[in-house]
Amino acid sequence: MTGELLQRVGGLLAEAGTIATIATIDEHGAPQSVPTPFLQLDEAGRLVHLELLETSSTHRNLLGSIWFDRPVSVTLSGRNDEVLVISGRVYKALVSGLRFSRFYRKVRSQLGDADLAAVWLIEPLKIHDETYQVRKAQEETFHPFYFHLDRLVIHRDSI
Repeated sequence: MTGELLQRVGGLLAEAGTIATIATIDEHGAPQSVPTPFLQLDEAGRLVHLELLETSSTHRNLLGSIWFDRPVSVTLSGRNDEVLVISGRVYKALVSGLRFSRFYRKVRSQLGDADLAAVWLIEPLKIHDETYQVRKAQEETFHPFYFHLDRLVIHRDSI
């Protein structure tokens, strides 16, 4: 994983309007994806996911991920159509201590009477740029003969 991609992750997370989702796998292998509004990058380059509800399926799935080494995926969608998908593994869960308390105060300052079940740290293993323009250029470069037949006969002016 390059530092440039990690910087892009940090930039997207700092950008207003970026939508972050976290995808986990349950004990039956079924995937689940939910928004994660408090996602950020820490000083070590790990993703920080704040889980508010003790009984949420995401919290349960993250616990299973740390116990059974199940993968986790985070998708960031920026306002300018940039999309980054981060594959990773759960590194640690914080449920007490100074760092946990800092995040707890932050959540309560934004939401009022809210709880914080855990601060989950996710180690990014791979970052994929899934931005349409980037993927289209890659596809045209690596697979020049993969295209829809209608592109051969339909003139751009007639669309």
